[in-house]
Amino acid sequence: MEHLTSSEPIIAVIDDDENVLESMKNLLESYGYRVLTYSSATAFLADEVLFDIECLISDVSMPIMDGFELQLRVGKDCPRLPVILITARPDVNVSNIAAVNNRGFFQKPLDSSALLQAIASAIRGVP
Repeated sequence: MEHLTSSEPIIAVIDDDENVLESMKNLLESYGYRVLTYSSATAFLADEVLFDIECLISDVSMPIMDGFELQLRVGKDCPRLPVILITARPDVNVSNIAAVNNRGFFQKPLDSSALLQAIASAIRGVP
């Protein structure tokens, strides 16, 4: 695949829920981001856009490869890429969250204001 060119920051969103993908795409595009959506971690990795994006937002609970595993795989090739994890599951293991180097962790339904702030900070490289 060719590398993407755009003046807007490119955000990749990965979630197996099509409604979440659509609402995230609408929200982020309304704030000037270019958004690439994927229904699975494997689809994202197959698209070869890892070095073209400025931030990755991934659901934690997905079939085949979950958000934690995706973050570990992405971190090997692109360790500085900010990753924001999201989940609807109230029982996500907090030790898993602490073990990963992410830019944020959000419960669904998402607080859009806090999410947008986390994305902006991540893109600017602010911890």
